[in-house]
Amino acid sequence: MSSDGIIAVCFSVFVAVLTAWAMITNEYDVTSQHGCTGECYAAWRERTGGVVQMAAAQAAALAEAGPGERGAAVYASCVACHGADGSGGVGPRLAGQSIDAISGALLQYRAGETRGAQSSLMWGQARELSDDDIANLAAFIATL
Repeated sequence: MSSDGIIAVCFSVFVAVLTAWAMITNEYDVTSQHGCTGECYAAWRERTGGVVQMAAAQAAALAEAGPGERGAAVYASCVACHGADGSGGVGPRLAGQSIDAISGALLQYRAGETRGAQSSLMWGQARELSDDDIANLAAFIATL
């Protein structure tokens, strides 16, 4: 595994552990963490159900979303290189490409194929995508 892959895996594990810890503890009593304690926090928790309930609601909404909406969530990690509107930047322009072109390119990157000078940047990104992620991402990008 490349050093980029190792870094990506370590970061993913760190984020997963941190998220799990936050969801398990789901209690904040220190003002410096968020500025809301006691009755304020109790009222927020009553209103929202707390972190665990909010995460469950987000997961349920995502499960009911269409491919384009699910793809928009995945595209959030693409914005830095391809732009919020798919106009490009560090990476090439994606806007205007077909679903087949986008999914084909992502499948090639996931397989470790070289498609251009920046292929090594995309291999690690595409490796983390499932077939559903690729289909949803391509459906979203086709709307840009």
